[in-house]
Amino acid sequence: MLSRVAQSLRSGSRVAAPIAGALRNSFTVVQEATPRLNRCELYVPGTQAKIIPKAAKSAADVVVMDLEDSVAIGEKEVARKNVIQALKEVDFGNKTVAVRINGLYSHHMYRDVVDIIEQAGERCDVFIIPMVGVDKDVYMADALVSQVETAVGRKKKLGFGLIIEATMGMMNVHEIAAASKRNESLHFGVADYSASTKSRTTNIGGPNKLYGVLTDKDGDKPRDFVWGDPWHYAMSRIVVAARANGLRPVDGPFGDIADPDGYRAQCNRGAALGMEGKWAIHPSQVAIANEVFSPGEAEVTQARRVLEAMEKAQREGLGAVSLDGKLVDIASIKQAEAIVKKAEAIAAM
Repeated sequence: MLSRVAQSLRSGSRVAAPIAGALRNSFTVVQEATPRLNRCELYVPGTQAKIIPKAAKSAADVVVMDLEDSVAIGEKEVARKNVIQALKEVDFGNKTVAVRINGLYSHHMYRDVVDIIEQAGERCDVFIIPMVGVDKDVYMADALVSQVETAVGRKKKLGFGLIIEATMGMMNVHEIAAASKRNESLHFGVADYSASTKSRTTNIGGPNKLYGVLTDKDGDKPRDFVWGDPWHYAMSRIVVAARANGLRPVDGPFGDIADPDGYRAQCNRGAALGMEGKWAIHPSQVAIANEVFSPGEAEVTQARRVLEAMEKAQREGLGAVSLDGKLVDIASIKQAEAIVKKAEAIAAM
């Protein structure tokens, strides 16, 4: 009903045909990716078979079993076997289950794809693909996955989460985001990205004490040094590319697991920019990400009031109304619908 209200107001008519799962921008309809809660993605090394069941019981929306960076070259086959066994035996409940496969640069990638699809059943929902540099990378992965799915008669189509973690990927991020109907999310891989840009840092995410400005001179008064966010541009570009193609933008790791306040600050900054969620590389980070990327009770209450006001306006043939002295229009209803929808999804977990 709520989407019908928005469309009716947009068209100026009483009833407009709904466009399920789509956003209208100008005359272009942007189809939303498969809807999933994505507040926190908990990464687990594929070599740590005993930890995977614990991750499955965590509060993370998404569990990502990793076959790439956290797995040494000599342990790739062991990790793959562990992940396949977990997909067959571990109860993940209603979580989204993903596997970060090896990148297209690696000969381990094709074996990850083939073995998981052929041997692990249908519990895997998403492949996380690292080091995506051009849209052809996605095309190649899509072709391989499609062939194997067809060969085994897989009923559930795998989605793709694409990690942008190098300058080439950032340069081509808009084409990458539109490269496949399997695409569901774009992720910011800050560590490899900082290496690719040759940034002067060895931290995984977070601020850089070198990146800032001095306040203007004022006589002999001391000047303040104000820190900036060196990752603002990269994150904003990923958010725009993702949202323009109906995908979920997801912020990557924060390496200092002993700094929960720092992690929370990074979550808040990501949420403010439009990120859907953030990676967790330690269980202690899960609750923080879930809290920050969940709408608060007051926010949900206000969103419901907005929708009620707009429904009333629709019944009365009005295009906009005032609520608490503030204009409520189509933009307001889009924001309110997103908040309420997310709150309902969280409540259903």
